[in-house]
Amino acid sequence: GGNMKVTKEFLEQLKGKCGASNCAWIQVKDIVLDPGLRKNCELNYCGEYGRTWVCPPHCGPIEECIQKVGQYEQAVIIQTISPLEDSYDFEGMEEAAVNFGKVLLNAVKVIRETAGDQDMLVLSAGGCHRCPTCAVKDNAPCRHPEEAFSSLESHGIFVSDLAAKAGLNY
Repeated sequence: GGNMKVTKEFLEQLKGKCGASNCAWIQVKDIVLDPGLRKNCELNYCGEYGRTWVCPPHCGPIEECIQKVGQYEQAVIIQTISPLEDSYDFEGMEEAAVNFGKVLLNAVKVIRETAGDQDMLVLSAGGCHRCPTCAVKDNAPCRHPEEAFSSLESHGIFVSDLAAKAGLNY
């Protein structure tokens, strides 16, 4: 966003207050924005395509999403690390996703308290899981727009690349 200065001290406070494993920040201009990544959404690898207001195609054309990201100067990265039994531990992955959602909401609250009403674009890992069934199914408006976040991928951002550029292990 605009002019909030992100410091190491702020990131440490944020990490403690929101329960993240790590917090980092980078300049948005250093993030690779790849419109081709939207193909993964269209191929429905995650099973969320068209199922929520914040996933494609409902989140808007990729060009608009990339343009939206480009309007910001800096990005704060929130990371949670959850132990999994193995690569087939789907229950553990679901628990990790729920935990990340809680941590992200806490982080957004802390950042809003610090930055005031400064405009922010919040993107998340994977699709929105705020409601058991998204209102999009009934063609009704989102019930929790302040808590429903599009994925990084839907906006052309590779999570692994973002983590590496921010100095985080992925």
